[in-house]
Amino acid sequence: MTFAWPLLLPLLLLVPALAGVYLWVTKRRANRVLDAGLRLTEAAPRAGLLSRRNVPPALFLLAIALLLLSLSRPSIVLALPHLEGTVILAFDVSASMRADDLKPTRMDAAKAAASAFVERQPRTVQVGVVAFSDSAFAILKATDNRDEVLAAIERLAPSGGTSLSEGMFGSLSAITGRPIQLPEEASEDDILSLDIGHHGSAVIVLLSDGEHTSQVDPVQVAELAAGAGVRIYPIGLGSPQGATLEVDGYHIQTTLNEALLVQIAETTEGTYLRAEDEAQLAEIYENIDLQLTTRGEDTEITSLLAGAAILLMTTGAALSILWFGRVP
Repeated sequence: MTFAWPLLLPLLLLVPALAGVYLWVTKRRANRVLDAGLRLTEAAPRAGLLSRRNVPPALFLLAIALLLLSLSRPSIVLALPHLEGTVILAFDVSASMRADDLKPTRMDAAKAAASAFVERQPRTVQVGVVAFSDSAFAILKATDNRDEVLAAIERLAPSGGTSLSEGMFGSLSAITGRPIQLPEEASEDDILSLDIGHHGSAVIVLLSDGEHTSQVDPVQVAELAAGAGVRIYPIGLGSPQGATLEVDGYHIQTTLNEALLVQIAETTEGTYLRAEDEAQLAEIYENIDLQLTTRGEDTEITSLLAGAAILLMTTGAALSILWFGRVP
């Protein structure tokens, strides 16, 4: 136990002083009764009553002790459950995210639902934003400043191709706090040999339509994440039927590649979640499994001690009135 105002602790010496005064008064009263010439046979039946008379004053003394202790503002370490960890929102910002098979567009629906998710998170959850298309870049490192996260999400705009591998590499870099360099034409062994540490409380939410156009196999990157304890929750944006986009004068058909996203989720023990409309996308965020941990936290218990003191005083007064018809 620690105290914010330890200089007030000597006030507790008043308690034994008050107890001594009470014992002195009680003894003096008993001597007065004996001096009055009461017989021992008359005193015997009163022994229980005299013992019971000590209960209300004892409760009042204990209440005073708690009140004096509360003046020093004591704190204790309590093991409290906390929802905590790091969540990286990895947004696919490729041109295909302009498709309107998720209204109003895949990109706008993802941004709206992600913003709602961020606003519901406690401060113990750090949220970062990564955008990826042909390459990935961190828009915002993990932070508990919700205004900064919401502003970063709002700035996102679609353009370019899609590389799920780059998106996951960028997210892992944001989690570790350092860039993860991958050699060109890297093999699976090259990827898995990277040492990025262990980050069991980190989650990547991969918002994408699953289209992948780069050479690095995203499943291999998912294996790297799994080895570091990072779970990936791919959220499939769009529909299997897809939509047609006009890009640079060409009409391009874009569809949701669920098979690849499911494989990424299974590799990292995450969950694939499919969003077919904005409302469903908002509900999906409720299923993202963040870590619930128990952590010691310094908690001031002044109000608890004061409440206990009031309860003891009330109990003492009630017993005194019940037994003796008066408050001590």
